[in-house]
Amino acid sequence: MLIYLIISTIFFIVGLFIVHWLHNQYHLDIVVEPVSPPIHAPLLSVCIPTRNEERNIRACAEAVLAQDYPNFEVIVLDDCSTDSTPAILAEVASQDSRLRPISGSDLPKGWAGKPHALFQASAAAHGEWLCFIDADTFISPPTLSSCYDKALETQADMFTIMTFQIMDSFWEKVVMPLVMTGLSAGFSPRKVNDPQRKDAIANGQFILVKRVVYDAIGGHESVKGSIVEDKAIAEQVKWNGYRLIVADGMQMARTRMYTSLTEMWEGWTKNIYLGLRDQPSLTALGIFGAWLALIVSLFMPVWPALGVHWYLKGGGWMALTVLVQSLLLWTYLIYARSFIANKMGISPWYSLTTPLGAAVFGAMMFTSTWNVLSRKGVTWKGRVYVSG
Repeated sequence: MLIYLIISTIFFIVGLFIVHWLHNQYHLDIVVEPVSPPIHAPLLSVCIPTRNEERNIRACAEAVLAQDYPNFEVIVLDDCSTDSTPAILAEVASQDSRLRPISGSDLPKGWAGKPHALFQASAAAHGEWLCFIDADTFISPPTLSSCYDKALETQADMFTIMTFQIMDSFWEKVVMPLVMTGLSAGFSPRKVNDPQRKDAIANGQFILVKRVVYDAIGGHESVKGSIVEDKAIAEQVKWNGYRLIVADGMQMARTRMYTSLTEMWEGWTKNIYLGLRDQPSLTALGIFGAWLALIVSLFMPVWPALGVHWYLKGGGWMALTVLVQSLLLWTYLIYARSFIANKMGISPWYSLTTPLGAAVFGAMMFTSTWNVLSRKGVTWKGRVYVSG
């Protein structure tokens, strides 16, 4: 029976290390806070890609038009929407001439949808800085001024922020915090901000980039086939010697990525594996994360029960030790998840749903990996993409 105690002890020690490591990767040392509008403000072009965004586009566009930055234009590229998005844009544009809606062309062969939309939007832009904002992101009035100021302060050529994630439904609160923790483990902000390292990531929900730098790397045409275009273009910027900065912008912008489990499944099975597949070390980390998620969801809930069962069967102090180890690791995990939940604006009680969220996260990782490796492809916004 000693072997059971040894296995439990190894699992306990490794578990403590992994929980501690996972929850100590999200170091956003650069924080964007509200500042006054700049006196000398170059033209800034906000480019928003849309495809069937009737739920979000009005609020997104109106939030941009409410900026206190004194010199900007707004270009919204409608990527062949079949809902009321074009009508909403026309109505908003009739009320504010700074908004220019553009109807996108059909998707050319070899292009993914979002890079093509942003390629067209940037071609119509006149600003010295380009700002790419997703249609499901809603920025506060000082966002452009504050991010521009921080970009200058950090000498950034590309500046991107992590936005506050709006989570209203049960499944969002169960799954999204775990996904964000997983992403922070794969893409540490400190490593991204270190010019000596190759680590590169950007949040497509808000990216600010110098026009000369964007043109120098070939713009979105250089990443035309990438479904995870924000990561791809961040790599182009950093790997060509330009300064990439990722910052905490949760005071500035809020994003509602998904509203249901179905939307999350489609979105994250697209993003998770494709965001990791180009780097073997990150791919290995992602697959390890999937297995870890499944272990958390399947084994950890029964670990204390096994200890209790063994103790009742006469396991004595060894069984009691196994039980204590399982409860201590559970306590540490729930404490760590409660801290994350509180920071993300949801009830700490959702930390108790960690096994359920881990099961969904692990399933999404395995599914996305299979879709790409089997060349089944991934579906997004009504289009099917097959990995090369």
